[in-house]
This record gives sequence, C-alpha cells and structure tokens, in this order.
Amino acid sequence: MKLTVNQIRKTIRGKVILNDISMELTDHRVYGFVGRNGSGKTMLFRAVSGLMRIDRGTVVYNDRVLHRDMEVLPSLGIVIENAGLYNDLTGFKNLKKLAGYRKCISDGEIRDTLERVGLNPDDRRKYYKYSLGMKQRLVIAQAIMEHPDVLMLDEPTNGLDEEGIERVRRIILEEKERGAIILLASHSREDIELLADHVYTMKEGVLQL
Repeated sequence: MKLTVNQIRKTIRGKVILNDISMELTDHRVYGFVGRNGSGKTMLFRAVSGLMRIDRGTVVYNDRVLHRDMEVLPSLGIVIENAGLYNDLTGFKNLKKLAGYRKCISDGEIRDTLERVGLNPDDRRKYYKYSLGMKQRLVIAQAIMEHPDVLMLDEPTNGLDEEGIERVRRIILEEKERGAIILLASHSREDIELLADHVYTMKEGVLQL
C-alpha cells in the first residue's frame, strides 16, 4: 500500500494552512507529526483523509486520486477532534451503529474491539456518562474496529491514565504489524520516540522531515 501526497495547499480566509506539502507513506510504518497547536497537523490529517478539500495538489492512494476516484480514503480509521459519537447510546451501540454503514464486521468483532481498548462491551452506561478517558478509548475503538488500511491518530493518548496510554501504544504497534499506514500526531515526546519510524515537524503549515 502507498499513500502519496503531492504539493497540497490549503488557504482559509487568506491564511495559508497547508503550504505545498509532499510526502510518501507506505504500509507497516508509523509516521509521527510534531508541532505546536495551530501548526497544521490536524488540517493535514483532514486534507489527506478527504474530510477537507484542498486548493491544489493531489492525494493518491494506491493509484487512486482523492476527490476524483473517491471522496474519502476507502479504508480509513481516524481519531480527530469532534469524533461524532452518540451521547445517548452505550459504547457497544455506538460502534454497532457506526459499523452498520459498511457492514464489514460482526458483533463479536465489536465486542473484541471494546475489550481491546479496555472497555466492557456489556457496560450499559450511555456515552455522555463516560469519563474523559473512557470517551477517548471509545474514539480509538471506532477508529480501529474495521481493521483499516490507513490509521490517522490525532493525540490518541489525550485524557488517558498510564494503563490506557500503554494499551494504546501497544495497539498502535499491533496495527503497524498488521500492515496499516499510521499517521500519529502527538504532543507526547515519549509517544513519538517509542512509536514513530519517521518523524515530520510542522511549522506554520510547512512540513519538514
């Protein structure tokens, strides 16, 4: 698998958010992205995934061009702000509802995914009653449950206790071993040092290796 970004550019209200960014990403790799808040990391993830249109340049996934051959990456798991989970549903029902769109995993796989992130699939509490850490675990669960080819993780260890952080790091390494292309943005230097095979720095919309 290969994900190629060619000279993508995005301007919002006259400000350049992504400044002619190029990179080539392959499977079985974790790519770390570091930079201050507002440097463009989240916008880059939105652009490469297809959640935000770019002004120019191309994103090519296995010879298919984003916004020409597909509207979003076809096999994508993403952890990003505004996850869009349902406040009035349990963790299991949240994932079951999301899984209903593609219909490619079973209830058993949903249960396994919840246990993998450290949540009880039989917990009857609604999402709005979850702690911050539990919410983050569920967000990670929805990203990994369908075994995506591309994983974009924007601050995946936010709000987690030490056990949760170690669990998520282990999951990231397992997903890498499975063959995913993983993009990881984190303020945690330890996350990047432990997990990333390649590290990019973002500053004012410019990407540097």
